[in-house]
Amino acid sequence: MSEPTPHRVAPHTATSLAQRAASLDAADDLAKCRELFALDDTAVYLDGNSLGALPRNVADRLADVVTRQWGELRIRSWDESGWWTAPERIGDRIAPLVGAAPGQVVVGDSTSVNIFKALVAAVRMAPAGRDEIVIDATTFPTDGYIAQSAARLTGRRIVPVTPAELPSALGPRTAVALVNHVDYRTGRLHDLPALTAAVHEAGALAVWDLCHSAGALPVGLDAHAVDLAVGCTYKYLNGGPGAPAYLYVAERHQDRFDSPLPGWNSHADPFAMVSGFCPADGAVRGRVGTPDILSMLALEAALDVWDGVQVEAVRAKSLALTDFFLECVEAYVPDRGSPHDAGHGRRVTSLTPLAHAERGSQVALSCPEAPAVMAALIERGVVGDLRRPDVLRFGFTPLYVGFADTERAARVLAEVLEEIPAGRRTSPRG
Repeated sequence: MSEPTPHRVAPHTATSLAQRAASLDAADDLAKCRELFALDDTAVYLDGNSLGALPRNVADRLADVVTRQWGELRIRSWDESGWWTAPERIGDRIAPLVGAAPGQVVVGDSTSVNIFKALVAAVRMAPAGRDEIVIDATTFPTDGYIAQSAARLTGRRIVPVTPAELPSALGPRTAVALVNHVDYRTGRLHDLPALTAAVHEAGALAVWDLCHSAGALPVGLDAHAVDLAVGCTYKYLNGGPGAPAYLYVAERHQDRFDSPLPGWNSHADPFAMVSGFCPADGAVRGRVGTPDILSMLALEAALDVWDGVQVEAVRAKSLALTDFFLECVEAYVPDRGSPHDAGHGRRVTSLTPLAHAERGSQVALSCPEAPAVMAALIERGVVGDLRRPDVLRFGFTPLYVGFADTERAARVLAEVLEEIPAGRRTSPRG
């Protein structure tokens, strides 16, 4: 088969889109937030859905924590620098970003550990005779691993279904349902209000994984009566690599929240050092052991970028950015395949829904040559990520991604697709 004729973007098309990008950036009220991050114009960073960019103030805050709070005050900092209360204090700063009132979010441990706490606690709160844990079959793998372990430990069985199938899978045997708010591969946004209501109608509890939604769109945990939720802080919340996760326990469940990992930090009197465990009141029950202070206080500093920012404004820009990116891809790569012929030639196909109500803050493109394409993009300063075997993932973080970035990313993608032969799966240097 002969090579397809190289596609050249019409100059007027590129000029028009570039001009629109400039106009959109000029009118963007969130554009000033970019100055708060350690970024320059040499690269387009579209991987904030894996690791958020560094807020500029974090370095100075960590320097103070290390040199003064730890270096000079030492153990006095547990009281004098507020180390002991950091998990709840920082949880209350995250709470508005996920639609929760104060006193329901505690920061600490990893997402995986918090999923384990939430699932086992939910099983313990469920009515007697409910022996099924329904999980999102398309979930991030770790969620599934944790759910399977929780099922073995509690004598329940796993029922994997797609989110679309969830309502029909619920019944009198369902104890808890674990669902991802946004699909990590495709960027599909699932209907949290409707699915939570369906879970409750079945008499079960809902646990939501917010890793790919918190900080990118409104969640509404309290408004939609979510029972338990977990999330990481190193994606759209920009907390840094390995930043601690958080656990949401709705106030109505806190007196019955029975953590499978009771630690001295979740004890009602942690310094009594008694052998019997008596759980603390409130979200503190979600704590386990000594907090990771350095990463936790880096997260606290990172959250300063949210001062004065409304999540609704972030969501509006997120949708505008992803709309514009899809438009630019359509213009620059007009031979995109349909879902029926996505593997033909050099075409790419969007896996991300067009409907705003079904879209998170990323665009996933199916591309047979994805490994080679992403390697080439990164070499040219457009940083997304790869989900094997054939998914190009681009995350749009509205606080620091602009419309000019978006146009540039699509234009470079078109150039790379033109240069990489169809069928090449390794990088040009591989």
